Amino acid sequence: MSFVEKIRGGLTSTKEFIVEGWHELKKVRWPNRKELKGYTAVVLSVVVGITLYFYVFDLALKYVLNLFF
Repeated sequence: MSFVEKIRGGLTSTKEFIVEGWHELKKVRWPNRKELKGYTAVVLSVVVGITLYFYVFDLALKYVLNLFF
C-alpha cells in the first residue's frame, strides 16, 4: 500500500467516523429546559457539598496538627 493510498484510506475512515458520530448524536434524547435546570442544580449542590466537606476536614486537620506542632 502506497503512502497516498494510506492517506486516502485515513481520510475515508475519518469521514466515516464523523458521519457515524453525527448519526449517533441525532439519536440522543437531549434534556429539556426543566430537566437541565434540575441536573444543573444537582451538580452544583454536589460540588458545593464536597467543597464544604473538604473545607471542614482541612480546618479540623489544621486544628489537630496545630495542637501537636
